[in-house]
Amino acid sequence: MKIDYIEMIKFYGKEILKNKNFEKEKQFIQHGTITVYEHSINVAILCLKIAKITKIPVDQKSLIRGALLHDYFLYDWHEKDKTHRLHGFTHAKTALKNAEKDYKLTKIEKNMIYCHMFPLNLRIPKYRESAILCIADKIVATIETIKPYINILATYNEYI
Repeated sequence: MKIDYIEMIKFYGKEILKNKNFEKEKQFIQHGTITVYEHSINVAILCLKIAKITKIPVDQKSLIRGALLHDYFLYDWHEKDKTHRLHGFTHAKTALKNAEKDYKLTKIEKNMIYCHMFPLNLRIPKYRESAILCIADKIVATIETIKPYINILATYNEYI
């Protein structure tokens, strides 16, 4: 049986996906040419796949919502601005503050958002969902960052 991850995200994340602040993420680039919005969807999909493949029991609703909101910092971190100069170390806390303003969060969702940058921010994930998010976020970020170079390497290899 094939799982439709997008439908699961739409079902459990509907409140988030229709929010005007979450829509703002479409304006901000995260990695390469990928927006924060696209990145958040990609991470949510990979979280679900990791849980399925590993057969780790998770709260699917919290897993999806936490993944969607993990980068809910709502600014362009590429702009030169002293308030987000240390973005990698501080954006998880900012994302959590913003998410708490706009949504009622579970303890799992809060921990997922706050700890997703472990080990960079030294906040250890307390829940399975948080650990899955840490892994998925790093995998997706790496792929999104190197993706523009893959075609360049493939083209270069033609001439070797």
